[in-house]
Amino acid sequence: MIRKLAFVLCGGGARGALQVGALRALLEKNICPDLLVGTSVGAVNAAFLAVNGVNLTGIENLVNAWHDALLTNLLPPNLLWLTIRAVFNRQTVYYSHRMRGFYQAHGLAPSLRFGDIEGVKLYIVAADLNQASTVVFGFDPQGSVLDAVLASSALPPWISPLAKDGHLLIDGGAVSTLPIEPSLQAGATEIIALDLVDPRNYSPDTQGFGPFISKMINTVARRQTELELKLAISRDVPVRRILLRGVQPVELWDFGHTDELIERGYEITRQDIDCWEAVKEPRWLSWLKA
Repeated sequence: MIRKLAFVLCGGGARGALQVGALRALLEKNICPDLLVGTSVGAVNAAFLAVNGVNLTGIENLVNAWHDALLTNLLPPNLLWLTIRAVFNRQTVYYSHRMRGFYQAHGLAPSLRFGDIEGVKLYIVAADLNQASTVVFGFDPQGSVLDAVLASSALPPWISPLAKDGHLLIDGGAVSTLPIEPSLQAGATEIIALDLVDPRNYSPDTQGFGPFISKMINTVARRQTELELKLAISRDVPVRRILLRGVQPVELWDFGHTDELIERGYEITRQDIDCWEAVKEPRWLSWLKA
């Protein structure tokens, strides 16, 4: 069997900065993926890295993109106000266009196709509300990378769903927050999963519309992850799951902690890699088995 290592990138809004540090730590140790599979902000990180190069230079470009995201206020925090405006079909169109412009400014040209990406296979996960199904972009080499990322990150009330060819596509977190199953479909034989779900964000004592939505998303995400991890076990595919969490909980829309989260993701991942290396089989024992 041909070895295929997949980096699986979870959704999580502004917490996606943790993945940037984690990716840097992995690449510094020459742990390089054959597949990049992402949902929501994980899809954005995966696409930007695939386009700019799966190397430390690509990581620096990804860091710059995150700094730009901080400056442009990509996800405004007033959730209730945005929801009311979305009900009346206002404002989300503006943010959708702004997100498209942000992606294009960082290398996702409208002409870019999955088959144009070299050195790694990229897969992007979205949900189709019309078909009630998971959509995985990347199997068709002629598919548009920009459209895939727009679909995977279309999170109402901020970003409108993407209507295309009879499909109504939204954020991939609706069907696969930590997209292990799509990576198995793509042929992964080993998985490193960068998990952004942080249960500290969902205290039972907090009230209001925003916390309600967050708790609902968390419940769905945790159940999805449990099932997809069991699926990997049933197929004998090892999963190294890195739990990426800030020192303090960070909301999906709060990009004000970008630099500290990048550093935090780096530290957590370096510690995990050290643990992996500590439990590796001694060389003398592998010689005895040869």
